[in-house]
Amino acid sequence: MKEEDVIQTVKRENVKFIQLQFTDILGTVKSITIPSTQLKKALEEGIFFDGSSVLGYATIEESDMRLKPDPNSFVILPWTENDLKTARMVCEVYDHAGNRFEGDPRWALERITKIARKQGWICYTAPEYEFFLLLQTENGEPTTKPSDYGGYFDLMRDRGENVRKEIVNYLNAMGFEVEASHHEVAPGQHEIDLKYADAITSADRVSMMKYVTKTIAEKHGLYATFMPKPIYGVNGSGMHTHISLMTSEGKNVFYDPKGPYKLSQEALCFIGGLIRYAREICAILASTVNSYKRLVPGYEAPVYISWANLNRSAYIRVPAGREIKTRVEVRSPDPAGNPYLQFTVMLAAGLKGIEEKILPPDPIERDIYRMTPEERETMGIESLPANLGEALECMRKSKLVREALGDHLFHHFLYVKRKEWEEYSAQITDWEIRNLLPLL
Repeated sequence: MKEEDVIQTVKRENVKFIQLQFTDILGTVKSITIPSTQLKKALEEGIFFDGSSVLGYATIEESDMRLKPDPNSFVILPWTENDLKTARMVCEVYDHAGNRFEGDPRWALERITKIARKQGWICYTAPEYEFFLLLQTENGEPTTKPSDYGGYFDLMRDRGENVRKEIVNYLNAMGFEVEASHHEVAPGQHEIDLKYADAITSADRVSMMKYVTKTIAEKHGLYATFMPKPIYGVNGSGMHTHISLMTSEGKNVFYDPKGPYKLSQEALCFIGGLIRYAREICAILASTVNSYKRLVPGYEAPVYISWANLNRSAYIRVPAGREIKTRVEVRSPDPAGNPYLQFTVMLAAGLKGIEEKILPPDPIERDIYRMTPEERETMGIESLPANLGEALECMRKSKLVREALGDHLFHHFLYVKRKEWEEYSAQITDWEIRNLLPLL
């Protein structure tokens, strides 16, 4: 959409406000709201803000920053109306010198997609995002009590079901095109799957989906959380991400009818890169201390670094469907992370695999959880990092992640997440008090 088209749409639809959105380093959506009368000025000149107040952005000495709305990201928020009718636009971030700001997560994703475009490829992603709908206290505080006690694909008739349907309606109204939604394995857990889009548009939509989901849940008196593992003993929430490369003519680069499993050399090497760099990119894909409570055996979450066509215990899966539908599914990301950074490092690893011609090992269709440690060692199957501290150490040594993110995001992410890990590691948990205090 062109700038002139945005202005005309705002006038025609009688939009009163524009939310200018961007994310901090962790993926938290930030927003500045302007009246629609200021839209033309914002498109031409941008809107200035204090970058020193945004996590992972800038120091006080370099705090003057500017937001420039991206016209292609314009959508009207369908739950707003009349004098409060509001549209949203995602923004590019510029520093005080007028250059694209190196700490803007969206800019990192733009850079890696430009590398792919030089090869004639467009990167597409399609996330499946899971979340919990929880009950609240009388004061509106979230609890760990699920909104229902359904299971996988269960047909429910409760508030949670209605919330999910309303979210889907609003996402479709914004042009996001939901492919499917359903109840997930755990009580109160739901999944919504979006149709594929180019990686930048897809990341924009993930940020918006979180906002929509929380907004609609609150409207129904529930709390939506993207915490990977909020409830002990049940499945956690992931964000399985389907990735494909397409030519500008619409040909799927990953498909080769004569290749192994009907996969092209590029597809195999893309998988090889994701496997080679799996431990290095893990801190970005699973970015909280709680993420590693999900990445444990027994709950359908990937623990071991392998790939397969059918095996859902694998780190990477190649789903059924070939020709235009050929894609790679990465199963370790979770919805608590920053989608721009998550897509950046996955694409960086895959593209590096193609560049370096890294072929993957043979696919493993057995249930890896049931293998003995000796069997996994014999087959060369490594594990993902066991906790955030280990993942950060793998990331710290990674040339690939540093080049993909740039020095600013790389160092700031490590700094912020090390503080999280150190603070978490010093906590005395209820488990320790309950199990150790009576004995020691």
